[in-house]
Amino acid sequence: MHKKIIIALMSGLLLIPTSIYASSKVRYSAGAGSVIDGDVTTVADAKSAASEESVEEDSEEVSSSESSEEDSSVESVEKASESESSSEEEASSEAEEEAVLAEEIGAGAGSSKSIKTIAEEVEEKAAAEKDDLAGFDNLGIAKVADNLNVRETAEDDGEVVGKMRKNAACEIIETKDGWSHIKSGSVEGYVKADYLLTGDEARAKAEEVKTIVAKVNTTTLFVRGEASADSECLTMVPMDEELEITEGEEGDEWIKVAIDDDEGWVKAEYVNFETKLEKALSTAELKYGQGVSELRVNLVNFSKKFLGNPYVWGGTSLTHGADCSGYVQSVFRNFGISLPRTSREQARCGTSISASEAKPGDLFFYAKYGRINHVAIYIGGGQVINASSPKTGIKISNAYYRKPAAVRRIISE
Repeated sequence: MHKKIIIALMSGLLLIPTSIYASSKVRYSAGAGSVIDGDVTTVADAKSAASEESVEEDSEEVSSSESSEEDSSVESVEKASESESSSEEEASSEAEEEAVLAEEIGAGAGSSKSIKTIAEEVEEKAAAEKDDLAGFDNLGIAKVADNLNVRETAEDDGEVVGKMRKNAACEIIETKDGWSHIKSGSVEGYVKADYLLTGDEARAKAEEVKTIVAKVNTTTLFVRGEASADSECLTMVPMDEELEITEGEEGDEWIKVAIDDDEGWVKAEYVNFETKLEKALSTAELKYGQGVSELRVNLVNFSKKFLGNPYVWGGTSLTHGADCSGYVQSVFRNFGISLPRTSREQARCGTSISASEAKPGDLFFYAKYGRINHVAIYIGGGQVINASSPKTGIKISNAYYRKPAAVRRIISE
């Protein structure tokens, strides 16, 4: 009897460490903080209870207990082995995921693409940007000394539907038989292919002549005298108007812009920075409805002959340079109409009308701090022509690029 008890006790002592080891392996492979059925203490308590019971049983039961506990030990070891195998598979899977993650981290935080894929996309984007300058995919630049006629058909006697000034840009749709089908601004038609720069030559010229403008992205933009929201408002500019930048760049809080021959400051958050190339002008701008006198049409046609000519403060020459009022004075003088020299004096001439009543040949006036300081000739279609600034010279603008301070009718009907 004593011999049986000793055997039973020895069996229990041998099995308990094995069970503890198996349970510990399961716990380890499950990971810190995992909950599993039965911890080491529970297994040890169970084995101790089983050993005490075996003392009171007969030899047959002890033998049965030995067999049962041996089976339990084997099963426990097998489970531990399976768990260890599962742990190794999980570790292998985690290692693979970490390798992928490392590659993604190298490609940039949050990236789900490989470094190679990212590099290829960057190259493709750079190539696309090279061919897409200021919104043009297949760029053409007018290679002329003055103007390039855009014709309705690919024929020398085709009707002229627009003109491209020197260095104006266009999208080349197709080139065939010496003619290029182009689109520039609102003008679409055909030009002689020999008078267009294309490919690398066009891009090089575009880089040389392009300008960065500030395009208004709010309903009404205040232009202030100083770079401060407390500064007095010089004038107001409407949505989508493009302003010439004279100081500052993208990222600055304030930028300085040209307002005709003056300058002011605008909050950078209210403009978009865009690359601009000059586009074709449509001859349709010279076609007016009924009720427009021949004198008005002729005056506007004459005024547009000097597009692009220089702005010179104090000047009155239509070819060598004029300021805003000098330009208006000289255009009207050509038709026998005498006007004073300054915009402030001209604003007292003729009859006051509303902007909605304006006809080609009427004058739009603009103010700084409430005082008239600029004048332009209305050409119809919501546009004016004016000697704007030293950089842009004589140009066509939206009639409401600034809030008009007054509109005057000089030509009597």
